[in-house]
Formats: sequence, C-alpha cells, structure tokens
Amino acid sequence: MKNIYLIIRFTIKEAMARKVFLFFAGISVLAIVLTALILSVVDTQSIIQGIGSHSGNNFLVRNVVSALEIMIIAPLTGLALLLAIFASASFVPNMLEKGNIDLLLSKPVSRDQLLWGKFIGGTVVVFLNIAFLIVGIWIIISLKFAFWDATFLWSILIITFTFAVLYSLIVFCGILTKGSMLGMMLAYFVFLILSPVLAMANSGADSFIKNEIVKTFVKGIYYFIPKTSELMGKMVTDLATGKGISDFQPLISSFLFLIFMMIFGLILFRKKDF
Repeated sequence: MKNIYLIIRFTIKEAMARKVFLFFAGISVLAIVLTALILSVVDTQSIIQGIGSHSGNNFLVRNVVSALEIMIIAPLTGLALLLAIFASASFVPNMLEKGNIDLLLSKPVSRDQLLWGKFIGGTVVVFLNIAFLIVGIWIIISLKFAFWDATFLWSILIITFTFAVLYSLIVFCGILTKGSMLGMMLAYFVFLILSPVLAMANSGADSFIKNEIVKTFVKGIYYFIPKTSELMGKMVTDLATGKGISDFQPLISSFLFLIFMMIFGLILFRKKDF
C-alpha cells in the first residue's frame, strides 16, 4: 500500500504541474465568484416568501435551490470532465516512455502498484477539482437562501465516478498504444456521443426498432458501454433533489466496465517488455 500511496502522490504532483488543471481551478474560482456576485443583488427573501413560506414548509424552497445548483453546476462539470480527460490522457503514456518506466521498474514497486497508483492518483485530482467547485457553489447558494441541504454534495461522488470509468478506458488504451490520442478520442466519443445516443435508443428501442437482432445488438452495446449520460444526467439530478438513486443499473454496469478495463490493462501491462 505504501508504494501505491507514493505513486498516487507523484501523480497528483504531476497533475498539478499541468496548466489544464490550473485552468480548471481558475474556472472554478471564477464561477464561484460570479455566482456570489449575481446572488448578492437578488432579493431571495421575496423569492422565498413567494414560493413557500406561507405554506409553512421548505419543499418549494428546496426545489428552487436544487434547480439553481444544478443549472450552474451541470455545464461546469461537463466542461470539467472534458478538461480532465484531456489532461489525464498522457499520464500512462508518459510513464511508459523509455527512461521513465526503466527508472520506475528499478524500484521495489510492482507493475500492478504502478498502474493502480496512476489510476487512483488521476481520479483523486479530478475529485479535488470537482469537490472544490461543487462545495463552493453549494456554500454560496445555501448562505444566500439560508437553506442547507447536503444531499447535493453526493453529486461529487457520481461525477468523479463518471470520470473514473472513462479514465479506465484511457489507461487501457495508453498501455495498448503507448500514446494518449486513442484513449482520449474514445473517451470523448463515449461521453459526448455514444452514451447519450445509446440511452435514447434503448429507451425507445421497442417502439422504433422492429428487427429483433438489431434490437438485441443495441441493447447489448448499451449494457456494455459506460452509462455516462444517465450518471451525469438523471442520477445527479435525483441525488441533488433528495430523491435518491432509483435505478442502480447504470452504476453497476459502468463499474463492471471499469473493472473490465483495469483487469485487461493490468494483464497487458504485465506482459509488456520494457
């Protein structure tokens, strides 16, 4: 465990040296400051009185606060994941470069520890960035509306998990090709195109796909591909509004994809000749 911890620390330092992560940190600070400035001129008391204080409950207030949080966070976290994919795509290829990998393998550290350290380290960096952004926005809005509901913070874990699933694909491709381009492009393709399209196709497969073979094929791909669309969409919204997770299938199947990618990545890494 000590070796993995040291690799995690090294990966975090490597990530912090990259301008992309500093750029995202700057965006987070700017978003928090702008949110505070905009809300400072909003008369929230009138809004609260108009939507729910007379009814003696906070249900409507909670809905407004949750909707405001999601409206601000959704585009920012989407941008954050795009930046995180770009910045993390070179972690493994850089490690595999001649000289770097020779030095690492000369240390008393196994290949499994190297790869898990890189994976966990990259995920921790994204977690810290996402947590800083979401907690900052949550504090500003909660202070303004005098309404504190920590359920919104569960979205930090879901968004970080979404990145971890895509990062497992990037790690596998990095080992396979010793380059960053394939993993980065596949992660973008899954996140931006394939997962949303498959989610829509699966929800309406029975109505517009008549061929059973095609229908089975679409559903098979749907269950194999990470459910980034559902994770970043309905699941984050449900958690933020206190509804909880009603369907664990996207989480389970995405987690299985992560394990599948990491297992095959580890097998491939063990067989690589350096």
